[in-house]
Amino acid sequence: MRLRFDSLRETTLAEYARHFVAGGLVTVAASLIARRYGAVIGGMFMAFPGIFPPSISLVEKHKREREAAQGFEGVRAARAEASVEAAGASAGAAGLGAFGLVLWKGLGTHPLTPVLVVALMAWLVVSCTMWWLRERL
Repeated sequence: MRLRFDSLRETTLAEYARHFVAGGLVTVAASLIARRYGAVIGGMFMAFPGIFPPSISLVEKHKREREAAQGFEGVRAARAEASVEAAGASAGAAGLGAFGLVLWKGLGTHPLTPVLVVALMAWLVVSCTMWWLRERL
């Protein structure tokens, strides 16, 4: 695995704007739901991946463009790259669930700072474990 900062230049300003708008729309919708049905229900909708759907489509599009520049169709390679991104998002989402669970159970009875530290560790352990399991299966 390697970091590719050159991919930041592949994304246009319009694509960044679409990401921003998508995330904003999800946030507004979650806020409206929270106002109507309460913070617990609204919070579940806030966890909706407002950024993931447009991001994964960009990953696939940019991979196809890189493959096409080399003379290949690149559909399978693009889908494979998008699936790896989706696996990472799934591992991160599982970690986010662990983070939220620790906060939910800990904040009522313990001070904020230690609970946040434990929640961060839970996120890290669960996310890394999920990725490790994905690699092994």
